[in-house]
Formats: sequence, structure tokens, C-alpha cells
Amino acid sequence: MTIRFGIMGTANIARKALIPAMKRAKDVQVVSVASGSGKAKAFAEEMEIERYHDSYEAMLEDETIDAVYIPLPNTLHKKWTIAAARKGKHVLCEKPAAITVQDAEEMVQVCEENGVTFMEAFMYQFHPQHNKVRDVIASGEIGEVKHMRATFSFYLGDRPENIRLNKELGGGSIWDVGCYCIHSARLILGSEPIRVFAEGNVPENVGVDLSANGILTFPNGVTASFDCSFERQMNNVYEVFGTKGSIKVPYAYRPDAPHAEGLIEVTDSSGEIRHERIEGEQYTLMVEHFAESVKNRKIPSYSGELTVNNLKVIEASYASLEKQSPIPIR
Repeated sequence: MTIRFGIMGTANIARKALIPAMKRAKDVQVVSVASGSGKAKAFAEEMEIERYHDSYEAMLEDETIDAVYIPLPNTLHKKWTIAAARKGKHVLCEKPAAITVQDAEEMVQVCEENGVTFMEAFMYQFHPQHNKVRDVIASGEIGEVKHMRATFSFYLGDRPENIRLNKELGGGSIWDVGCYCIHSARLILGSEPIRVFAEGNVPENVGVDLSANGILTFPNGVTASFDCSFERQMNNVYEVFGTKGSIKVPYAYRPDAPHAEGLIEVTDSSGEIRHERIEGEQYTLMVEHFAESVKNRKIPSYSGELTVNNLKVIEASYASLEKQSPIPIR
């Protein structure tokens, strides 16, 4: 069984990452693209896609499509996820799935009610380097985990027209890259935080956080720090610190970037460092997992519940940023 995808929009993430990944993936086919801006035909020709639609509504009426990929602006995810679900289309939705917990809960509920698979496209987690990190932690090699530190930044520059700086469309560094740091802390530590304290740089003339950092506290007393920024050079790394050693993943979120790779560095109590290289194509692995979930009618390993939990932490982080005080995570 082949899962046939329609692409809702002509975003660069679709052009550069998801469509190439879908073309590499097993039992997956890209059959159509839709755009409301008149770009669909040219995009379809460029990407060698068979059909195009000049509206998202028309795509959802296309009976040859099993699933849609939604890379639209953050604030449009809810509308088109729900519309797709009601037309019986499975949904792979770009992160963040929504910009409120309530919206995400509604999206997940509607997908469940209509019997379609929903998954938020946090691609990085499907790279096998993270399973290796968890295996090392479980082995006891670094002792008892006490803290994790995660960073994701890149230099956006003076680009006021960029969607990442548009508050009305869900802009801000936590929404765009900090969400990865928060997600990886929950993934690697295998627990949900109970409190967050965040600070950041929110210029009045911009209206969104250009940089932010925070501390997550977990029920067992373990902590995780995150920092994210549009104001610094590219950096995407996390480190896990234990009583006997530590683990560093230098290309945690973009091992597919130029000059990057799947790699973990394990430091023991004597300071000796062991390097392990792990290969994997995270976008393709994500698409294949989603397709398998659809075919086997199984909830994806990254479920709607986990999506909602991640958004709870992000929402609390923004509340903390605004109030300048620690916020409990409900």
C-alpha cells in the first residue's frame, strides 16, 4: 500500500526537505500540491509533481490523496488540520502544530473522531543518534542524570518581513527553534517538566522574542536548560550531564546540514572522550514512520498527546517570559 500525499502550500521546507524525503521514502508518493497564491502550477513543475490545485479546498476534495503535509504559517495549522481530517485525510503537520494548547487538543480530537492519523513533524527525533543517547543513559555509563542543556540558534539578521518575526503568525525564537530544545529535554529525560522559568529579549519594535532561555524542573529534581536565538550563529547541540560522565550531541537537530553528521561524544569520569557516529536520514525516517502508522492504523510513536504536552511547556515558557517569574506546567 502506497500513501499518497498532497502538499498544502509551497513553503521552502517542503521544497528543500519534505518532498525530497517523500520521494526517497518507502511506500510514499507525492501526487499533488495546492496553493492559494497562484504558485501551485510552477511549484508542481519544479518538483515534478503530477497534479496541482489552486486552492486547499480543491485538494481536500481530491479522492486520490490519502494524506496531507501542512507547512503553512503556524496560525493556519489548526484550520487546515481540522478541514483535512473532516475530509478523511491523514495529517502530517509542521511544528509547532498550534500556538495554543487548546487548539492542539481540538486538532487531535477532531482527527481521532474522524479516524485519521495525526502527527506533528518534529523530524529530528527520528534520527537514530537520540536512541543511542538513551541507550547510553540506560546503561549507567554516565551515572545518574542530573542536568541537560540544549541550544538551537541561527542568525536571522535584519529581515522584518520574515514570518518568524510576525507575532500574529506565531513568530518568536521559542516557537521556531526553542521548541526543539524543550522537546529534546522531554524526549531524552523521559519525563514531563513541572515548572519553567524563562527570560528573553523581546524588543518593542519587533514584538517577538529574538532570543530566550529558560530552566525546566522535572519531578525527580533533574533540571534542563534551554536557550534559543535568532541573533547568533548556527548552533544546535544538547548535552546530558550525569554523576559519572556526560554525553554531547553536537548536531542534535540538524545533522543533515552541511558539514554536520550524526555524532555523539561520551565523556567518562576520567575525562576520556569516545566518539560514535550514527547515520540516518531524519526526514525520510519520519515520513516512513508516519506512513507505516497510517497503513497499520497505529498511533505514531510521537502521538497527539505528546504534541499537546510539548505545547504546554512552550505556553508556560511564554507566560514566564511575560510575567518574569516561574510558571507551573499544568
